[in-house]
Amino acid sequence: MTIATLTAAQARSLFRDDCSVPTTGWAGGYTQTNLIAVPADWAYDVLLFCTRNPQACPVLDVSDPGDPTTRLASGADLRTDLPRYRIWRDGELTAEVPDATEFWQHDLVAFSLGCSFTFESALAADGIPLRHVEQGRNVAMYLTDRECVPAGRLHGPLVVSMRQIPADRVDDAVRITRAMPAVHGAPVHIGDPAGLGIADLAAPDFGDPVDAAEGDVPIFWACGVTPQAALMTSRPPYAITHAPGYMFVTDRRDSEYRLSSV
Repeated sequence: MTIATLTAAQARSLFRDDCSVPTTGWAGGYTQTNLIAVPADWAYDVLLFCTRNPQACPVLDVSDPGDPTTRLASGADLRTDLPRYRIWRDGELTAEVPDATEFWQHDLVAFSLGCSFTFESALAADGIPLRHVEQGRNVAMYLTDRECVPAGRLHGPLVVSMRQIPADRVDDAVRITRAMPAVHGAPVHIGDPAGLGIADLAAPDFGDPVDAAEGDVPIFWACGVTPQAALMTSRPPYAITHAPGYMFVTDRRDSEYRLSSV
């Protein structure tokens, strides 16, 4: 058995038992999600931010205040079933932990957002190489100079994930991901990273640097780490998020989020 052939429940069980690794390539075919949990007083701001910036923050589920369960996975617990969490206070990252149970507050509202790892299975199925998977690395993510549409008390820059795609497969990658808007959809930029204000691909703000093969073109997708950038700029009193690249593996199938066959 490999990480790709695990079921979602098997993957979550390993993460619950303190396996803390990036989830790219895990439980192939099962949808992965980003997490941001905020006090109920900030939940409307987050929901409005997501609504106004749907490509970066596609909402797949929202919990009731204090409830650590999700409709996306039966019997799962959002406090324990991700491989790594980030704890935020007043916009400052104060801890990274493998279990968020002791940090969970009675009024936290949890948002599960679509993740680009979901469309990676569709890219791989079409024979498009994923360099970060080949190299055993987390995907590279970058802060950009594009501002999201502000909402209530939340504002901040767009974050993107980057994949090096062979030049002759760029159109295929665009076509495949465009059909999956619930997990970020089509790229926001192709080619020169300076077009997004990114100075050095070898120095990502989150994740790992990824080596390109000859003839590769960098392609950038809106990323579910965008709300974490908004936390840093907007400074709400408290929040819990996933660590970038360490996602929640749901029971939903990637195919459920494809608009049509491609």
